[in-house]
Amino acid sequence: MKLQILAAALLATVALTACDKPAVVVVPTTPVGVPGPAGPTGATGDTGATGKTGGDTTVIVMPPASAPAN
Repeated sequence: MKLQILAAALLATVALTACDKPAVVVVPTTPVGVPGPAGPTGATGDTGATGKTGGDTTVIVMPPASAPAN
């Protein structure tokens, strides 16, 4: 008799764990704000001074020398 009760308890446990549990969906209670119309455009800023143009100078960047192979 004890074996039958143990088997029934194990069967019930397995049957209950196999059930799908529904997912909980949380609905927000506060309404989401909608953006209003765009405001007026601001004033444009001053342009900065331009730099000097390059001359006839050429800059050559050499890669670092590799170590000699042994």
